Amino acid sequence: MTQDTAAATEAIAEGRTSLGIELGSTNIKAVLIGADHEVLATGSHAWENQFVDRLWTYSEQAIWGGLQSAVAALMADVRARYGRDLTTVGGLGVSAMMHGYLAFDAEGSLLVPFRTWRNTNTEAAAAELTEELGFNFPLRWSASHLYQAVLDDEPHLADVDFITTLAGYVHWRLTGRKVLGVGDASGMFPIDPATSNYDAAMLARFGEMVAARRPGLDAAALLPEVLVAGEHAGLLTEDGAELLDPTETLMPGATTCPPEGDAGTGMVATNAVAPRTGNISAGTSIFAMVVLEHPLATVHEELDIVTTPGGDLVAMVHCNNGASELGTWAGVFGEFAAAIGSDADMNAVFGALFAAALEGEADGGGLLAYNYLAGEPITGLAEGRPLVVRTPGSRLTLANFMRTQLYGAFGTLSLGMNVLHGEGVELDSMFAHGGMFRTAGVAQRLLAAAIGAPVTVGDTASEGGAWGIAVLAEYERVRSERSLGDYLGAEVFADAELTVAEPDPADVAGYATWLEQYSAGLAIQRAATESIH
Repeated sequence: MTQDTAAATEAIAEGRTSLGIELGSTNIKAVLIGADHEVLATGSHAWENQFVDRLWTYSEQAIWGGLQSAVAALMADVRARYGRDLTTVGGLGVSAMMHGYLAFDAEGSLLVPFRTWRNTNTEAAAAELTEELGFNFPLRWSASHLYQAVLDDEPHLADVDFITTLAGYVHWRLTGRKVLGVGDASGMFPIDPATSNYDAAMLARFGEMVAARRPGLDAAALLPEVLVAGEHAGLLTEDGAELLDPTETLMPGATTCPPEGDAGTGMVATNAVAPRTGNISAGTSIFAMVVLEHPLATVHEELDIVTTPGGDLVAMVHCNNGASELGTWAGVFGEFAAAIGSDADMNAVFGALFAAALEGEADGGGLLAYNYLAGEPITGLAEGRPLVVRTPGSRLTLANFMRTQLYGAFGTLSLGMNVLHGEGVELDSMFAHGGMFRTAGVAQRLLAAAIGAPVTVGDTASEGGAWGIAVLAEYERVRSERSLGDYLGAEVFADAELTVAEPDPADVAGYATWLEQYSAGLAIQRAATESIH
């Protein structure tokens, strides 16, 4: 046993560890870290949302079955690496996809299936709230979902006692506390940065709007309590420990940090919590978080105003569609490789395709790619139809095709970022994380061209938000007196290995040409949604 392994084994035995769990859109991941924030063990479980009764959802069985599978995989990893069972952890944190709607009655029963961030049926509610409150309420926000249920006079409102997000739901079941981290709460309802709590004036007016249509329903009383990073959020109970690990090997008692959204944990995982910095997370969806120096001058429907886990204002550009279509095309090329007798695995396939993208023409050779599997509020589309479009004069090569697919993953994001540039927001750097950045230097370089700013990828990027929430759990466990930003800079990222891609002028010019054509071609996407059912 090496000295490092012996030290890790001792830390695991003594509970000087923190466990982070993140429920992402396609993967539930568990990460165990030590006091030095290094990863000790991991576990994961793949899952997918379901489209049921025209709404995107995950079942309760899928949530808990997937959570238990990920934790079991992590515990097996601990046994394999250190030769002992994981019986205790010092800190625990839960993160998940932001937004959406989970509504419960007074007995704690789920009243309607979980409505995820991906749903776009809340257009009427979001528009009325934005107009009435003078603040952008995106379709996926929990307040939009609640108010849409009010507008639709849904029967379950007669019994609703509490609403929360996915992270808030899991945390509640594990600890008994109905709380949310301020970052996740800011995707339910607007936050006042002066108080790090729901904006009191807006909440009062929202309550009046709800009560006018649903007398007796107190909207404010339905929301979880808001906590800031570093605050204590309860202890893992006996029932909670059994929910995580039905074998009862893992004991209760871990101290917990406030549950957070995947946007906030992505910012932590990339040390992007200071003004003029931000992060971009690329998965099923793709979104940018830009920490603001001051509030924006006007309301923009393309931008969410949320917060960091420490409560600082953030402009969020959220696109419903990210890397899924890119992954689908990689799967097609993988099938072709197998059909001609190649034994290349998917890592090799992705590596070859991404390498080809670097050889493509800067403007994509005249090709367009739309990754719209779902509706996209930024471009005003309620549904999506993935498309590849070219003219007879376009240069269809593998290199141009793959460059265009990567451009397509960033296209809608660029449109939102252009709104920020118009507000005078300046960026020193953007940190990126997500699976598409594992192939060194490709997506990172093209993203730098797409946003016109340096893009940094760190050695923690592959672990993403699960590691980020583990760091927040450790921050709470040690009761650090530093601010979150200072803690990350001095104790977490001081020795991090980082690579920075500066925007290449040729790529920037080529991408700008491509984006102009992409914007004009959105009319094709609209026609496709109307014509193809």
